[in-house]
Amino acid sequence: MNTLLIEVSGFTFSIKQLLFSGVINGYFCKVILHMGDWKKDIASFHHQFEAGELNESEMDKDPILQFEKWFAIAMEQKVEEQNSFVLSTATLTGIPSARVVLLKSVDANGFIFFTNYESRKGKELEENPFASMTFYWPTLHRQIRIEGEVKRVTEQESKEYFHSRPKASQAGAWVSPQSSPISSRKELEEKHAAFMSKHESQEIPAPEHWGGYRILPKHIEFWQGRTNRLHDRLAYTLDKGKWRIYRMAP
Repeated sequence: MNTLLIEVSGFTFSIKQLLFSGVINGYFCKVILHMGDWKKDIASFHHQFEAGELNESEMDKDPILQFEKWFAIAMEQKVEEQNSFVLSTATLTGIPSARVVLLKSVDANGFIFFTNYESRKGKELEENPFASMTFYWPTLHRQIRIEGEVKRVTEQESKEYFHSRPKASQAGAWVSPQSSPISSRKELEEKHAAFMSKHESQEIPAPEHWGGYRILPKHIEFWQGRTNRLHDRLAYTLDKGKWRIYRMAP
């Protein structure tokens, strides 16, 4: 049998990756992706940001209202997972950890997300109730950083949101010991299936170990990518109950 070799150039890893191997029209074909040495390439990655600018005169005096304006634009522009953000926490000794979670509500009092209180982030927030949030919307060349104290939402707020979730997700909150080691994926799926079967015709109660947190912002920064790395950075800091806005060097 004849062999036809098709090679595609690319760069991600320093090895060849076989994308396809099979017979097409009597030819045995291999499609191979040639990967460059990304450790050499990564230093040259560069992108000029030209999507917009950030002026003090156009900013709302209230940073939460400004956040809502930017979020609405992200929705209009169909930014993927626009409510996802990096939540950073730390232990009392300063050991940091970060993960991507989802914003579920925002109002004049702050930003709300939900999680397992017994997870790593939950334990860190209990001993050190301060956190930062980072939203990044690459297609808009925009970033928002939020820092502040963290408090649990009311039990009623947690229950209301819990019961708004799909039933399978509710079950997941019960069967997954978040951040703890487990023996296998299979075991987790079997527990989930058994729980769903048991509660097929029953309402799933909200677990006590699961609920919401509200980040009470003390500092919010809006970042707009600009050319030549001269980005626009406008920050708000809460000072004696009033927001002070100022420009920061990129």
